[in-house]
Amino acid sequence: MNLHRNYATSWNDENSMKETRYFYVPDAKTGNELPTEEAAHCLRVLRLSEGDEINLMDGCGTFYRAEITTATNKRCMYRILDEQKQPREWLGHLHLAVAPTKNIDRIEWFAEKATEIGFDELSFLECRFSERKVVKTDRIDKILVSAMKQSHKSAKPILNELEDVKKFVKRTFSGQKFIAHCYDEADINGEELPCDEVEKRMGRGTPLLWDLLTPGEDALVMIGPEGDFSVEEVRLALANGFRSVSLGKSRMRTETAALVAVHLMHLRNEVL
Repeated sequence: MNLHRNYATSWNDENSMKETRYFYVPDAKTGNELPTEEAAHCLRVLRLSEGDEINLMDGCGTFYRAEITTATNKRCMYRILDEQKQPREWLGHLHLAVAPTKNIDRIEWFAEKATEIGFDELSFLECRFSERKVVKTDRIDKILVSAMKQSHKSAKPILNELEDVKKFVKRTFSGQKFIAHCYDEADINGEELPCDEVEKRMGRGTPLLWDLLTPGEDALVMIGPEGDFSVEEVRLALANGFRSVSLGKSRMRTETAALVAVHLMHLRNEVL
């Protein structure tokens, strides 16, 4: 049973118990034709035709009810019948920056699930210990669109290209800025400790992200690669206004930590 609340509106009582399918049309209000891939799904898969009603989303917060006016083998024209702006499900601008994993499938999984939960922006970081130096953002973007449609989210997350972490932390961001890492304060301060003491003190005393998040305020969280950020990268982030945070005691892979961070930001900012 799906108990999760959904703002996507069924346009009439007859369809209120049916699965509502949406087509992603960025220029839905000003245009009159479905993009090629959406048209193919509409006409060849769902076999809709002239006169049928369809639901559109522009990825910027508005849903539309439309009618197909022309349907050919490859083109689907429409006219808008009604539009409805959707209320925000969460407050603030939620931004996640993550170092992509060697196995790109894991990051694609994260992108899908994070969109289903709800967030605003996704950035990729190239770090000292990164195992992947290239990300095909066009493929990630398609996953974001698919997840947005499936979960009836009214807005598509902003997607940014891979960027060197040292340049990223120096950019200007609004709101709170956090970096999740496993280093102890002694490591960051350059103290020499025995290996067994480093292991015992790893992450001790670092505040939890949940405790530091301010509801309603923009938030950015950075997640490093499997080998973590380097100490130098952490120091640079802290010097540029980021705060160290912990995601809990569990040892997590990169994509899991990233999803936990998104979920915590969303829960802290969810409109009840």
